[in-house]
Amino acid sequence: MLRREDALMILRKRQQGMYIKDIAAQLGCSERTVRRVIRRGGPATGRRPAARGSKLDPFKARIDAMLADEIWNAEVIFQALKRHGYTGGRTIVQDYIRPKRVLQPSKATVRFETPPGRQLQHDWGQTEVELAGQRQRVHVAVNTLGSSRRFHVYAAAREDAEHTYESLVRAFEHFGGVAAEVLVDNQRAAVLARSAGEVRFNPRFLDLAGHYGFTPRACRPYRARTKGKTERMVGYVKDHFFALHRRFDSLEHLNRCLEHWLAEVADQRVHGTHGEGVAERFAREEAPALQPLPPRRFDTAYRFQRIAGWDGYVHVEGNRYSVPDHFCGERVSCRLTLDGQLTVYGRADEPIAHHVLTDAGAGWQCQPDHHQRLWRESVPVEVRDLRVYEEVA
Repeated sequence: MLRREDALMILRKRQQGMYIKDIAAQLGCSERTVRRVIRRGGPATGRRPAARGSKLDPFKARIDAMLADEIWNAEVIFQALKRHGYTGGRTIVQDYIRPKRVLQPSKATVRFETPPGRQLQHDWGQTEVELAGQRQRVHVAVNTLGSSRRFHVYAAAREDAEHTYESLVRAFEHFGGVAAEVLVDNQRAAVLARSAGEVRFNPRFLDLAGHYGFTPRACRPYRARTKGKTERMVGYVKDHFFALHRRFDSLEHLNRCLEHWLAEVADQRVHGTHGEGVAERFAREEAPALQPLPPRRFDTAYRFQRIAGWDGYVHVEGNRYSVPDHFCGERVSCRLTLDGQLTVYGRADEPIAHHVLTDAGAGWQCQPDHHQRLWRESVPVEVRDLRVYEEVA
């Protein structure tokens, strides 16, 4: 027999526009029962055996209404009832909600299959490896094509904007083409803000999109599973590649190993959804549908400005690098590639210095011709006769 609270939920969901067959499926009853409750306008009115009341009884209809509105957090419901005069405990609320959780809509997302060349999904993961004998965390970007499920992996020291763009560029180059759209989550490398359903993308991400001709897409907040294809591939990389390989000479060595594994293992797998070899399906259907690569590669390097000190050095990443002495005290522009190549630009955007990034332990980096004028025009130092100090008692 249908319970009173179930009948009230039927009415509530019908008012929200849900189809009768969907209501019946959620409640586990027949469509005829649902129609009967709707015609009757509520639960049956027959006599029922008397039962001892509880403090929760006057609030059960309110709970059912909240559940129908997809509010399932027992603590949230408990606090809402207290604001409406409920004086009972939290446990009785939890006990009332628990058997109804079978009615909670599934969090499973219906798989959305995209046509060849339509979409690439991007996501980051993290794991710990040994690099040059040191245990450290690395960040792994996985970019997956929606139709063939072919993916590319890129390991980096950070998950910042520049490495995000580099991972996408490398993926495009790996595939030999560009998908029509790129789906990302709400990381600041791609999304700066949302307002009234509108997404404000990072300007550099829009530059990347314009350069390669793809449309940027962002998952709805708290709906990262929308890009579940690439999230599953993050787990696949961890469970297969990193389960067997944990020691590398450097990040460059790690990425070379990943490229080899992609070709020899990941591309050769038969995917469970389309039932074909990934590389075979990619070559037959997806590769011809991709947009061509542009003639020029997008510049993923860091860009920033510094004030050149009066000693003729700029401070970058914990160390100092020389610039020509006539730029002392001036604002200069810097470009730092992801492999540590530093270029400093002067007044007319002309390159004035080139350095390879080093840690502070290597000492300040100076090119001999940068500070010749400083040495020629340095202020002379006064030399005193040390016998002056001997006179001090």
